[in-house]
Amino acid sequence: MKLALLTKYGNLAASTRQRFEQYRPYLEEAGFELAQYPLLGNDYLKKLYGDGRKERGNITSSYLKRFRWLLSKPNVDLIWLHCELFPFLPGLAERLSTMPGKPIVFDFDDAIFHNYDMNPRWHVRNFLGSKLHTTISAAEMSFCGNEYLANYTRPLCTRTEIVPTVLDTKIFCPDSSERSTDFPLKIGWIGSPSTWNEYVDNSLTMLKHLAAAEGAKISIMGADKNAEVHRLLEFVDWSEAGEVPFLQALDIGIMPLTDTPWARGKCGYKLIQYMACGIPVVASPVGVNRDIVEHGVNGFLAETDDEWCAAIKTLLHDPDLRRQMGAAGRKKAEEHFSLKVWGPRVVKMLQSVVT
Repeated sequence: MKLALLTKYGNLAASTRQRFEQYRPYLEEAGFELAQYPLLGNDYLKKLYGDGRKERGNITSSYLKRFRWLLSKPNVDLIWLHCELFPFLPGLAERLSTMPGKPIVFDFDDAIFHNYDMNPRWHVRNFLGSKLHTTISAAEMSFCGNEYLANYTRPLCTRTEIVPTVLDTKIFCPDSSERSTDFPLKIGWIGSPSTWNEYVDNSLTMLKHLAAAEGAKISIMGADKNAEVHRLLEFVDWSEAGEVPFLQALDIGIMPLTDTPWARGKCGYKLIQYMACGIPVVASPVGVNRDIVEHGVNGFLAETDDEWCAAIKTLLHDPDLRRQMGAAGRKKAEEHFSLKVWGPRVVKMLQSVVT
């Protein structure tokens, strides 16, 4: 069976690797032949990550290339579509997903519909607010990263499945070497520049005061390049090879969020990363975080600054609790968010669409 991966970006994008590429060995073993057709390739991403510019010419040619592919009667058995066919084009353009006449599995792990129905520009809300309804209604099945996203698709797609964003727990694992007990302990965060600016920057004053009072450090991977420089902040550039060593060196992993519709659509991937590496977590009680974090078992849920400070202080002062919560988090990651569990499940669900 030939499976077309219509991803939004090339494999430099985390979402492409996490939602599609990591399933490749399981799919190929089951007899699928994978053909990847990203809308915006790695050249576009390198430019975007480098200087933040979106090349309009690249976008236009990419849209035309996808349009031609859809009209070419492609020799595939199944289309696995990431997010949407054509961002910021009307729902009429999304109807082209049915042109090849092949079953479609729609996949998303962010509340992308809020780009339209909650857009600050009235004309986007009015003309594109329900554009995704066309795509989702045409799908045989929807893979949703969490319950918030599934609630959006269920009225439109009868076969709606919650498929969390998972990881390979053989790669993301605790450091097997003896952890250093030397201070300072590390409070860590991993993410992207956009999530740093949106959710972490506002918490920095509280975190710096806490770290200074407790003799701790704040270690950050993936922050905005213009992030504030401070003696207690340790910045590390993101790299795929550097992710696991960075995580393994942390003592506490954090995920602050503001309670917004967009944040409720997040899939808590950084929490799963921390937990897979045996790191206790502190997170805002927003969206799927409430399900991933078992308060007092594998970490703490904290809403106010006082709650955040109390939770982090408790973990900084109690190494046995850090080990206990880290072990509980590792167990949950292995049982509920691991590739070895979800790989066979995703294969069976895709097979059920074409058999």
